[in-house]
Amino acid sequence: MTTVLHSLRLVDEGTVTDDAWVAFADGAVLARGTGHGWRELPVAEAVDGGGGGAYLTPGFVDIHGHGGGGASFDDGAEAIATARAVHRAHGTTRAVLSLVTASIDDLVARVGVIADLAERDATILGSHLEGPFLDVGHKGAHTEGLLRAPDAESVARLVDAGRGTVRQVTLAPELPGGLAATAQFVAAGVAVAVGHTNATEDEAAAAFDAGATLLTHAFNAMPGIHHRAPGPIVAAMRDERVTLELIADGFHVHPHVIALAFAQAPGRIALITDAMAAAGAADGHYELGGLAVTVIDGAARLDVGGAIAGSTLTQDAALRRVVAGGLPLPAAVAALTTVPARAIGVEGRYGSLRPGAAADAVMLDDQLNVTGVWVDGIRV
Repeated sequence: MTTVLHSLRLVDEGTVTDDAWVAFADGAVLARGTGHGWRELPVAEAVDGGGGGAYLTPGFVDIHGHGGGGASFDDGAEAIATARAVHRAHGTTRAVLSLVTASIDDLVARVGVIADLAERDATILGSHLEGPFLDVGHKGAHTEGLLRAPDAESVARLVDAGRGTVRQVTLAPELPGGLAATAQFVAAGVAVAVGHTNATEDEAAAAFDAGATLLTHAFNAMPGIHHRAPGPIVAAMRDERVTLELIADGFHVHPHVIALAFAQAPGRIALITDAMAAAGAADGHYELGGLAVTVIDGAARLDVGGAIAGSTLTQDAALRRVVAGGLPLPAAVAALTTVPARAIGVEGRYGSLRPGAAADAVMLDDQLNVTGVWVDGIRV
C-alpha cells in the first residue's frame, strides 16, 4: 500500500521544495519528487496538500521533555502514553523521555519501564537522565537532597537497566568523578550533556574532550556568558562537536539570545520542549519530581523559590516562535528534526524524509499550525 502526499512545500535538509510530493510504503519513505511524477506509482491513497500551500516536514524529534496532558514520564506506562499522545498531535513523532532527579533505585526502575516500552513502541527512543549528577547551585527544579556526584557503580546500574535505551544523560562535569562518568557513559553509547552545572569554560571543554556532545537547555541552569569568564555556553558554541539544546517558549531564553545562538552555532541547535505535565493541559497546580509547581499563563514555576520548572511547550509552538523571530524556516525545521536526531545517533532513520527513512511527517498550514501527522506512514 503506497500513500502519497502531494502538492506541498517540502521543508527538509535545509531547503524548501515547491510542488513536492513524498511517497510512503511499508513504513518508510519510498520516493519523493516534484510535479506529477507520483502518478506513475501504484497509489492506494493520495493526500492533496491544498494546491501547494501546505508545508510538509519530517516528524519532529524531541530529545528532552518530561510529560504533557497532565502526566509525567516519571509516573509509569499509562502516564507516558497520555503525555506522548499530546506531543504526537503537535508533530513530535519520536521522543526521548526525560526523567527528573530521583534515587538511583527509583531511576533504575523508571529506566527499565521505558526500556520495556521502547521494545513495543518505536516512537519512544529511550530515556534521558536529567540528574541526579547535578550541581546543587544550579539545581533548577530538582530535589536538592537527591543530588550527588557520580560513581562507577551507579552509572553501570543505570546503563544496565536501560538495556541500550538510555540515550542521554545530563551531568555537571566539575563534580568529583564527573569526567570519569562522562567517559563511562560515552563508552556505553550514551550521549552526555553538560548541564545544571557551575562549570567554567575550561571544565566544560574538558567534558567535551572526554566525549560529551550536548549542552542541556543552553543558558539555563549554568553560568551565563561574561566577558572575562565565557563559561560553558561559549565552550559549546566554539566546539563543532557539540549540539546546544534551546527552549523557545518565550520564558527560558530571550528571542534575541535565541537568534544569537543560531548565528554562533549554525546547524547545531536542537529545539527541545523540556515540557512538564502541564503541556497541553490547563494552568494550575502540578508536581515535578516531588516538587510543587504552579503554572500561570503557561509559565511553570516552583512554589518554593520560583525557579522555572520545565515548560508547557510543544514543538510546533517552538517552530512558530523562532520563525516569527526571524529564523529561516529550513533552519527552524532542522532544529526540530535533523539536528536532534543526529545528537542522539538516530540520523538517517529519523529526522529526514529522504528515501529509506522512517515515514514520519508533519503537515502544516501557511501559519505553521499542524494539520496532519504521520508515523511510519500511517496518519495518526
